Amino acid sequence: MHAGAQPGTLDQATKDFLSARSRLFGIAYRVLGSAVEAEDIVQETWLRWQNTDRAKVNEPLAFLTTVATRLAINLAQSARVRRESYVGPWLPEPVDTARDPQLGAERAEALEMAVLLLLEKLNPLERTAYVLREAFDYPYGRVAEILEITEANARQLVSRGRRHLAAERKERVTPAAHRRLLEVFLSAARTGDLSVLEDVLTADVVSYSDGNGIRGASKVPVVGRAHVSRYLVAFAPRFWPQSEIRWVEANGRSAVLVSSGGEPVALLTADISAGGIERIMWVMNPDKLKPFVASLRN
Repeated sequence: MHAGAQPGTLDQATKDFLSARSRLFGIAYRVLGSAVEAEDIVQETWLRWQNTDRAKVNEPLAFLTTVATRLAINLAQSARVRRESYVGPWLPEPVDTARDPQLGAERAEALEMAVLLLLEKLNPLERTAYVLREAFDYPYGRVAEILEITEANARQLVSRGRRHLAAERKERVTPAAHRRLLEVFLSAARTGDLSVLEDVLTADVVSYSDGNGIRGASKVPVVGRAHVSRYLVAFAPRFWPQSEIRWVEANGRSAVLVSSGGEPVALLTADISAGGIERIMWVMNPDKLKPFVASLRN
């Protein structure tokens, strides 16, 4: 609590909430993979904080993070059902990290698009335990308290998340190497250079297009070097000639915003290891692009 503050006042409640806001958003975003939904969680937490008997709360940050985390878990459980009706692959909603690289975390963990995508395969409790421990460095006892489970169970959930990511991802390259290879890929994709594409893609590369039914977005992931390369070559004449590109930062890595006629049509991100490009992710859903583009203009 702030020195000299009156714990029951709305002014103090606002100060406590604002000091926690970045962390609340950071947790909710990582759990949900959606900036819009994370913002909803933050607002709901604020409403509940206003209606709480705050004089009885000794640690506002602990209280607020517990509320926000449990709300995020509940929303994640219902989101799993909603996403079953999503048309085509679902990708996380990108966020501009150029201004806030860690989104409230001590470490920029569980923030890259590929990690958020892989965490979607875990259930909400597993994902949340991993986020709290790996991104925010909460001790296992605190993770257990927030999730209302035993400490032993919290350790198991975090371990499951680590094993899942370790099995699915190879060691990442540096940000500079990531940018260089993405530049090579972008040039080859725009010109339809099959040999270069085959050179930079891994054998089991996967290309995801998230459009929720929008025209031009593949409704199924394209898998394997040969299939992805040929798909990109066939795609090039229809997509790139009228397009403008802008280099941006999304979820802690270099990305490419593609526009046509001044309107954003796709955000290109990639998951890159020392062996090449493992995952290509095209966010084309306008509902996901608009908030990201708006954040770039602020």
